[in-house]
Amino acid sequence: MSNRDAYIAKMKLQLDQLCATMRELEGKTQDASEEMHDNYQAAIGTLRQQSQMALDRLAELKDAGEDSWEDLVVGTEKLRDSLVRSFHYFKT
Repeated sequence: MSNRDAYIAKMKLQLDQLCATMRELEGKTQDASEEMHDNYQAAIGTLRQQSQMALDRLAELKDAGEDSWEDLVVGTEKLRDSLVRSFHYFKT
């Protein structure tokens, strides 16, 4: 497996794990008050958008040529880091 393939697989695994944890948290929000539930749903909606953007960027990475690969890696990592920060903020 090339470094590129390993990187893509690692990134995909990280995003999949975040999405699974988001689904778990979403299930737990069902017990919250109506107002808090609405706030949670709005935050989860934002997290889902960020997650989709990261998945879209990952798809671009898979198709990228060697000349644009490194530029896309930097952008993908920024998106992932932003998603992780948002996710941790939501959890707290």
